[in-house]
Amino acid sequence: MAASVRIGLLVAGSILAQGLPVRGQVPDEIREKLLAIGFGPSLEPSMEIYEPHLAAAPKGDLLIEKDIRYGEHERNLLDLYRPRGIEGAAVLVYVHGGGYRTGDRDLNPLVYANVPTYFGRHGLLAMSVTYRLAPQASWPSGAEDMDALVRWIRSNARALGGDPERIFLMGHSAGATHVATYAFDSRFQPPEGHGLAGIVLVSGRYRLRSDPDDPSLDSIREYFGSDPAQYESRSAITHVPGSEVPALLVVAEYDQQNLVDTTGELFVALCRRDDGRCPRFLQLRHHNHLSEVIHMNTDDEILGQEILDFVAEGALRQRERARGR
Repeated sequence: MAASVRIGLLVAGSILAQGLPVRGQVPDEIREKLLAIGFGPSLEPSMEIYEPHLAAAPKGDLLIEKDIRYGEHERNLLDLYRPRGIEGAAVLVYVHGGGYRTGDRDLNPLVYANVPTYFGRHGLLAMSVTYRLAPQASWPSGAEDMDALVRWIRSNARALGGDPERIFLMGHSAGATHVATYAFDSRFQPPEGHGLAGIVLVSGRYRLRSDPDDPSLDSIREYFGSDPAQYESRSAITHVPGSEVPALLVVAEYDQQNLVDTTGELFVALCRRDDGRCPRFLQLRHHNHLSEVIHMNTDDEILGQEILDFVAEGALRQRERARGR
């Protein structure tokens, strides 16, 4: 295991060991169910655990508009979750996962609407988006769609009660890869810059490898191409040194090892970029690769509150520290 990966894993472990506030921890009965899932298949079991809680959760007084087009492709659509009467609110956009080949804004009426619902309830102009998928669309379509999305938000945020200078993208899994690629790689940004106040990267892949033990290798080849010689340039982490976007990194305790490894590498790369002023890094106790987002808008608020704090002030402090190096 590379030294940078070991450092990242040690950081994640130290954060886990420090303990987190009692408020919002995983309820005992849910914790036991999550531990039973462990590293096993997690989508259906996690949905079974959380759907009753999501159904009973508060939804807030939100104006919800669906299927708003932000780009030319049929999958360039977003759903808007807007608190009534907001003005100048930060914008938080959830970008789903799905292994580059699948995924949607809503797997059912509760998942993933729970994510923008949570942030809308807390006063943000929240959105959930879809993007083009492999095999019909390959690299760099995801980053190109993020570019189109940010351009649309900057043009429309103020009229919707949002602040075009405070746009945050939150990507999960493949969605985190697309967000990171756009945020770090200037090839996919407009001449005036990325337009982001910060990014939240949840269990994404930031360095590409042709690893036969990676369960997602077929998906990687389908989206990024089958030539490993192209992977270095197409890896988001390669372009970190030329970037300056503040980031919050998140993994689950029962996550895929290859995703934890690459997140550790990204943590180290961001520390080096900012001369030791490292980004926030959170490992979610007991959670797996899907429950880490499916649980949002329940009584377990550790991730939600951490993101809200990052949006409110953490990203600004991180940028100021980096610029003060």
